[in-house]
Amino acid sequence: MRAGTDTGEISMKRNGQHGFTLIEVMIVVAVLGIIVAIAYPSYTEQVRKSRRAEGMGELLELADRMERFYSDRGTYVGASLGTAATNIYPDTTAKGYYTLSIASQTATDFSVSSAPTSKGDQNKDKCGTFTLTAQGIKSVSNSSYLDQCWK
Repeated sequence: MRAGTDTGEISMKRNGQHGFTLIEVMIVVAVLGIIVAIAYPSYTEQVRKSRRAEGMGELLELADRMERFYSDRGTYVGASLGTAATNIYPDTTAKGYYTLSIASQTATDFSVSSAPTSKGDQNKDKCGTFTLTAQGIKSVSNSSYLDQCWK
């Protein structure tokens, strides 16, 4: 043992600097900011795309219910949406991201639609409102995305 040193003491001498400089921290923050700025819009678009499946699926189910209504009554006239027991289908999707409606109905023809709601910013979806007719014609309000939206 050396004279003048206590074995219980720990020397706190620094041989060099430890830690990050302000410049290094700022560079990391800037890189993270760029990554988030690029990734977040892609993420939100994927979330909206996954919610589209709900809107399209329930629109197809509504069209099936319209056909069943026609089979029972021989006309599409009189079919309605809502929560009452006499209605053929609810007027909103299960998770509430789309509102369903019967756009038109005659004795031999119908058109149903599924419009995005503001819940979860679904109304910012690039496809817009989905429409389906009795003849099976599919459309979207933003027609330039028709092939991408009805997949």
